[in-house]
Amino acid sequence: MTRSEIDAFFTSLPSNALYALCDQALLDSHALELEPYVEACRRLDVSLIQYRNKAAETDAVTAALERLRGLWDGMLIINDRWQLHALCDGVHVGQDDLLGFGADAAAAAQSLRGEVGGDCVIGLSTHNATEIATANTLGIDYIGLGAFRATGTKTDAAVLGEDLDTLAAASVHPVAAIGGVGFEDRFTHARMRVMGSAIIAEAQRWK
Repeated sequence: MTRSEIDAFFTSLPSNALYALCDQALLDSHALELEPYVEACRRLDVSLIQYRNKAAETDAVTAALERLRGLWDGMLIINDRWQLHALCDGVHVGQDDLLGFGADAAAAAQSLRGEVGGDCVIGLSTHNATEIATANTLGIDYIGLGAFRATGTKTDAAVLGEDLDTLAAASVHPVAAIGGVGFEDRFTHARMRVMGSAIIAEAQRWK
């Protein structure tokens, strides 16, 4: 995607857009392939898919990402594996992952941008007001903010509850609410709702 297309994508997001977290470990635990997962995303009018695979070697992640790209022509993000950015539309990194690029957040974000280029989406995980304030100074495209509720996939995450939406108002970037988010949840300031297990459940129902 070009920079103008990226900007247009985030500007035109519907209210409380769905952000699908396609976690390979979750897929495997439910014996679910990518095809029914992507079909569920289409049925649910998902705006963005992030593919996450923490355990596999790079070759396996590459193959899965290429397969996913063939199934999904919408916005596609890779978690952490920034080296694979050319296979999708962008990358999402955590706080610790970002600081692997530089001594501080500003230098790190600039270095990451240099690696992936200007026509690549960059998302960053945040958890509190301090991290949001720092993210506001960085050349990124959106932030993930959470956890909204306790979740089994992030057992060490602090739960923000209703404070999440208040914190989201302070972000200059679009915000994706993450962590125990359900279809019934609505936010005023968080533009996107990140869901993993909920979408897998729907994919199983339509399988």
